[in-house]
Amino acid sequence: MEIFGYMEKYDYEQLVMCQDRESGLKAIIAIHDTTLGPALGGTRMWPYVTEQEAITDALRLARGMTYKAAAAGLDLGGGKAVIIGDPRRDKTEVLLRSYGRFVDTLKGRYITAEDVGTCQQDMDIIHRETKHVTGIAPANGGSGDPSPFTALGVLHGMKAAAREAFGTESLAGVRIALQGVGHVGYHLCHLLKEEGADLVITDIHTSVAEEAAVEFGAETVGPDEIYGVQCDIFAPCALGAVINDTTLPQLKTRIITGSANNVLAEERHGEELHRMGILYVPDYIINAGGLINVAEELLGYQQQRAVEKVTRIYDNTAEVMAIAKREGIPTYRAADRLAEERIQRAKRTGRAREGVSMVG
Repeated sequence: MEIFGYMEKYDYEQLVMCQDRESGLKAIIAIHDTTLGPALGGTRMWPYVTEQEAITDALRLARGMTYKAAAAGLDLGGGKAVIIGDPRRDKTEVLLRSYGRFVDTLKGRYITAEDVGTCQQDMDIIHRETKHVTGIAPANGGSGDPSPFTALGVLHGMKAAAREAFGTESLAGVRIALQGVGHVGYHLCHLLKEEGADLVITDIHTSVAEEAAVEFGAETVGPDEIYGVQCDIFAPCALGAVINDTTLPQLKTRIITGSANNVLAEERHGEELHRMGILYVPDYIINAGGLINVAEELLGYQQQRAVEKVTRIYDNTAEVMAIAKREGIPTYRAADRLAEERIQRAKRTGRAREGVSMVG
């Protein structure tokens, strides 16, 4: 990848490389667009094989956050950070505090939160070095773990998709293949079990999948088998790019909707889903619940207000499907149109500067 060429093509504003020899920190912070306000996005810690892979992930995720915030109606821009390392082995307080100091140097242009490989306790440590962090403990003025809110938003988006595909929003008896039983996936299993759904689950950590299967009365399959499961809904709740040339021919589902970011490996895979008659709910539309929740911290956190906003993901999902149907375009393009129109309106009215001063 030619980094500047890629950044220019997709209008990125900033890419920051952070390293600290003493703590072993190697981190990348990507800021895509701050038209609507400061860039808010989680910090992912993952054992990337190459630095190029880490940079690519940070950039893709940051752009997704821009669209997620815009489509959700938030006065926030899009950013993301990745820390190169195994969170189970390499994560230390010294490393996280060093990372927090780097976040602080951006003076509020980037606000972080948890993501894959990080958690609320990590955000509390980062908070010792910077105020530009969300998802911290209630004792520190935050809202705690955002995962339950992400799961709640996914549930409501699923119901809207089910109404479109099956004529009813009820998930009772609906067969759902769920990929990944981490923070969000676990909470989503709880909610889906309460709805009476029939679950098939997988996770790269076999013991985690087996424990969840016992708790939720679910069937388990191997990580590579989940794509070929005959189901009504396929719910990717782990890493992205899972809809690709290899997995597309295996799919036996009516709907794809889950909490994972960047589900489509490439945009053309969204075109292919549309051609196959599979209803895809764009990831950043349906998984915005966690972002909506932590954004409330910037306004003075009120949980009931956060829950009410998260449940509106049902309406947002329905709007995207309506645009797609009306214009005869794939849902991922309909979602992009919804987000891009809001950003363009903000550029015309100067709303961006207001967002920065209000939140930063």
